[in-house]
Amino acid sequence: MNLTAEQEDLRDAVRGLLAAAGSAAGSAAGSAAGSAAGSSAGEEAWPRLCREVGVAGLGIPECYGGAGAGPAETGVVMEELGRDLTPSPMLGSAVLAAQALLAIGDDAACGRLLPAIADGSATAALAWTTRAGRWDVEDVACVSRPFGGGGWELDGEAHYVLDGEGADVLLVAARDPTGVGLFEVDPVQDGVRRTAAAAMDATRRLAVVRLAGARGQRIGGDAASALRYARDLACLALAAEQVGAARRALDLTVGYTMTRVQFGRVIGSFQALQHRLADLHVLVESARSLAFAFASGSGDSSSGEAPALGLRAAAVKVYCSEVLMRTAAEMIQLHGAIGITWEHQAHRYLKRAHGGLHLFGPPAQHAAAIAAILIDR
Repeated sequence: MNLTAEQEDLRDAVRGLLAAAGSAAGSAAGSAAGSAAGSSAGEEAWPRLCREVGVAGLGIPECYGGAGAGPAETGVVMEELGRDLTPSPMLGSAVLAAQALLAIGDDAACGRLLPAIADGSATAALAWTTRAGRWDVEDVACVSRPFGGGGWELDGEAHYVLDGEGADVLLVAARDPTGVGLFEVDPVQDGVRRTAAAAMDATRRLAVVRLAGARGQRIGGDAASALRYARDLACLALAAEQVGAARRALDLTVGYTMTRVQFGRVIGSFQALQHRLADLHVLVESARSLAFAFASGSGDSSSGEAPALGLRAAAVKVYCSEVLMRTAAEMIQLHGAIGITWEHQAHRYLKRAHGGLHLFGPPAQHAAAIAAILIDR
C-alpha cells in the first residue's frame, strides 16, 4: 500500500529523528548491550518526537491541541517505532488512553486532560485488564462504589498497564452496579500503588496498578463501547508496530546472509535459504498491506461502537502477531549461534514478538471474535 506525500514526510521525519537519537545513545552507551542503547534512544527521542513532529497529538482533534489525523498516520509513526523497538508511551498514552477519553464523549474531561497528552507534557495510562490479560469489558480488574459528595472509591488490581508506573494521568476502567465506567484517578494518592512488571520484552514498560479505596472521578457514562473502540484502535497501532519490527528483522537477516560465509560461499547464495527469505518477504509485505489498508479505512473516530472496526482490528491482531513471531524466530535460526547471544539484537525482536502476541488479548481470542462477528452476519 502506497503512502501519501504527507505520510511519507511524516515517516521520514520520524525515522530521521530516531536515527539521530539512536546514534547519540549508541555513542554514549559505548560497549553496553544493544538493548540499553535502544532504551536510551527512546528516552531521548520521545520529547523531540512530541515537540518537533507532534506524534503524541496525531490522533487527537485540533480543538484539544492535536493534529486531527487518523489511524493511518498513527500507523506510520508506530511502524517507525517498531523498526528499532524504540520504547515510548505512544501506544499506551497517545492511542489507548487518549482514544478511550475521546470515545467516552465527556467534553470537560477531554478539554482538561487531552491538551497535555497531545503535546507530550503528560502521559496517560489506562488500567483495565486482569492478570488473564483478555482486555475485554467482561474482564475488568477493578470495581467502583459511590462515595459521599459525588465521588467514587475504587478497588482492584489491574495488570499490563502500559507505561503505568510513571504516568501523569491514570484512567481506570471499573465495574459498578450499572455497568462499566471510566474513572480519572490521582496516581499519587495513598490508595494507589504502581509497580513495574517484569516483562519478557524489556522495551515495553508494563505495570501493575493496585487500588485500595482510591478516590476517583467518573468520566462520561457507560464506558463499554469506548473501551472496545480504544482497544481496537490500539490493535491497529500495534499491528503497524509489528510490521515495522518484522520488516527490520528481515532486513537484518538478509544483510547477515549476504556476509556470512560457509563452505566458501555467502550463505545467502544457497537456494534453500533464499526460499525461506522470500517466503518471509511475502508475509511481511502482506502484513503491511493488511495493517495499513485497515487503518486507512478506520478513520472515523466519532463512533464508539463499530463492528467493522472490531473485525479489522481482530484480523490484523491475529495476522501481524503471527507474522512477527515467525520472522523473529527465523531471524534467530538464520543467524546461527550468534542469534542466541545476549549481545546480538535478535533476541530483542523475538521478545517483542512474544509480548505483542499477548498484548490486547491473544490471537486465539481475536480469531474467536472474528468467527462470532461473521456468524452473526
